[in-house]
Amino acid sequence: MEPLKIKYIHLDHCRGISRVQKMKILEFDPLLEKICRIPPETLRAMLHMQKETFERFYEDLLHLDIKPYLTLYQKKQIRMTARFEPEYPPLLKETYQPPAVLYSIGNISLLKNRALAVVGSRKAGSYAEKVADHLLPPLIEKQFAIVSGLARGADSIAHRAAMKYGGKTIAVLGSGFFHIYPRENIQMAEKIKQGHLLLSEYPPFTRPEKWRFPERNRIISGISEGVLVLQAEKRSGSLITADYALQEGREVFSVPGNVLDSLSEGTNHLIQQGAKLVTCSGDILEELLSAR
Repeated sequence: MEPLKIKYIHLDHCRGISRVQKMKILEFDPLLEKICRIPPETLRAMLHMQKETFERFYEDLLHLDIKPYLTLYQKKQIRMTARFEPEYPPLLKETYQPPAVLYSIGNISLLKNRALAVVGSRKAGSYAEKVADHLLPPLIEKQFAIVSGLARGADSIAHRAAMKYGGKTIAVLGSGFFHIYPRENIQMAEKIKQGHLLLSEYPPFTRPEKWRFPERNRIISGISEGVLVLQAEKRSGSLITADYALQEGREVFSVPGNVLDSLSEGTNHLIQQGAKLVTCSGDILEELLSAR
């Protein structure tokens, strides 16, 4: 493994550093040659870190031994892809603050596939299942990978439909691989490892935290050409994914629903805001295929 990649992984494993702070370091020192030579107080001021947090970070920056982690990850067949490597998803690289390192298990070649994100409420039910069965098979026939977040509800429906119809799916986690969340989807994650792809920006020992999941949503939209929202409340986290997609100039598709159903408030609102109303797969393919 080349030295610069090891430095990126090392930085990723330092305690106390946020995504924004990591990006600040890489913007200042993309080759990570100067960072350890900066006076500690200057570095702390640059990163706007609390004293105790900075001390933990700086201790790891100087002394963390990354080799045992690399050995373990190799044993567990976890692949690490740094932002400067050719395997890094080109669409994601174009986004604002793409992760310095991506961790993956499974078929990494899927990151070269055309992809559609399919998201929605964790409460999504039979309507979302019927819609997925109706919309996804023609997209799968066109070799689109189905991307979602391994959550309950719409995410699980999307992953299952992709596999059910012989397609490929990518699950983007809001935690590390050693802490699959929700636990009820551990079996699904194991299935996705076989021929599909698990993906995370978080090192494998990272535990799930509530704030990581909205952050994770930018990866879901970032590796996809568009986002399809199946069923969502007005405050659903899936609308965050749609917002990221709009910010990055990606297509947003929304399935209309019963105006009396709270699970359709979010999707109907997206349509009011300009998302493309979808009733058949042709509505999606027309936009995505013409964009090429």
